[in-house]
Amino acid sequence: MVDFSLENTYWLQGCGAVCGVDEAGRGPLAGPVCAAAVIFAPDTQIPGLDDSKKLTEKKREALFPVIQEKALAYGIGYANEREIDEYNILNATFLAMRRAVEQLSVSPDVLLVDGNQKPHIGVCDEVTVIKGDAKSVSIAAASVLAKVSRDRKMLELDAQYPQYAFQQHKGYGTKLHYERLSQYGLSPVHRRTFLKKFLEAERDG
Repeated sequence: MVDFSLENTYWLQGCGAVCGVDEAGRGPLAGPVCAAAVIFAPDTQIPGLDDSKKLTEKKREALFPVIQEKALAYGIGYANEREIDEYNILNATFLAMRRAVEQLSVSPDVLLVDGNQKPHIGVCDEVTVIKGDAKSVSIAAASVLAKVSRDRKMLELDAQYPQYAFQQHKGYGTKLHYERLSQYGLSPVHRRTFLKKFLEAERDG
């Protein structure tokens, strides 16, 4: 299970506000990428918290308000499909992370960022943590906020574009999703740069 070992390292160095940062939705064919940033006080207890990918949808939904209530500060940011197409998915993810950090009501002293690449937000030191969402309470909490927020956004898009069944696949490239793309073409919320090969195959087919 995740714990505060990483956070403790920085608290002992005098960093008062240690912020976990993670994202959700880099891989889908449609919709935004979402990032979250979370700061906890030392020894905050959130039973059942883990990497969002290891939790059921029901458990993530249950943890969402608990994290919001117990965090000293949190922020949630998005980069939409147009920004993904314009800047590429990596830079759009960093943009979402920047927007999440900018929403924090407490200034962070250090960012613990899931993965191996720094977003270079510039507000404080940034530390990359590979598989951080399975190690750090703060990063795991950010992963839950990002995943739940993005899933909810995809439900809103499902209501706008029901023909694509976003509620079922959340924009990921499932068999059903590709079938609906073949039937209906691309919607305004699809990522064009992710579907170049599909569009070429449709033209050639």
